Amino acid sequence: MKTKTSYRAVQVTAPGVLELVERPRPTPGPMEVLLEVQACGMCGADISDVSAVREGPRVPGHEVVGRIVEVGANVPSLWSVGMRVGVGRLGGHCNACSACRQGLFQLCRNQPIVGSSCDGGYAEMMLARTTGLVAIPDALASVDAAPLLCAGLATFNALRHSGALAGDLVAVQGIGGLGHLALQYARKMGFRVVAVGRGQDIADAVLALGAHRYIDTREEDAVKTLQAMGGAQLILTTLTDGEAASALMPALAPRGKCLVLGVGKTPLSVAAGWLVSGERSIEGSITGTPFEAERALDFSMLAEVRPSVETMPLERAREAYDRLASGKAQFRMVLTMDQGRPGVCRARARAPDAST
Repeated sequence: MKTKTSYRAVQVTAPGVLELVERPRPTPGPMEVLLEVQACGMCGADISDVSAVREGPRVPGHEVVGRIVEVGANVPSLWSVGMRVGVGRLGGHCNACSACRQGLFQLCRNQPIVGSSCDGGYAEMMLARTTGLVAIPDALASVDAAPLLCAGLATFNALRHSGALAGDLVAVQGIGGLGHLALQYARKMGFRVVAVGRGQDIADAVLALGAHRYIDTREEDAVKTLQAMGGAQLILTTLTDGEAASALMPALAPRGKCLVLGVGKTPLSVAAGWLVSGERSIEGSITGTPFEAERALDFSMLAEVRPSVETMPLERAREAYDRLASGKAQFRMVLTMDQGRPGVCRARARAPDAST
């Protein structure tokens, strides 16, 4: 097969401007691989990446699945040509900083942020550090795997490390790209799951995804409802609206925890006395390491957790981005590199029976 000498990419040429271009094939450096991208999920963080002011063009996208087509020098034998791998938001730790020496690879500050400080996956090809690679199971389709590398990992890790126990009441605030996966994981982990969102248009889908109860904030007071249920042991908020996240915190039970996944510009506001008197806590949770991503993929296959996606070909990235930014996407947009028609692949969710 003839080696491709160029590839198509969608790059940000100015704040908010996406342009489809042809680029020369890159050569991987030491500890790098070259991927032939198959699918790239679109995340809310892409909106800030696309609107950012920076020098030079940047290819966004950080939920990337593809096959290795070339390896650079000193690449570990674990990674070889032909392997299907993924890359998430964290582009590969340095193995030298203080955080890495403690094994806190997700907190390494010397790693690239994919789609922001280095080129991402809105492209047919992409360079990636080996320390950021995630092995993709053969049985998991690329369009399903891509959103799990960011939205899936973020929610899976947050729930797994939250300290909540099976049977505890867990409230998921914000039912979008992250929230619809959080509902599935929470149900499969044995929590009593309450979804908190806006509008009745998603009510049936939310229950099918695993929620035991849906609270429509347009029709009822979420705090009073959760308090009447005994209070939430855990609130997992995916919102970037600090005011809305803060407003739900009084629903926490004593010793309850609010885990913040959404990165917004508005601060959280909470009374110190309420935190202290109930020994409540607020924590942030980042996505996770490549090893943890592989655990998330394994659990997703075992528990039959899948994202609900709309697919569009790369050349329609602008249209897909506009659906993402407008909130019309339900629940995740995924770019594919084959030049074809857009499609819809709904989560493999069904109304859970009483035993699950």
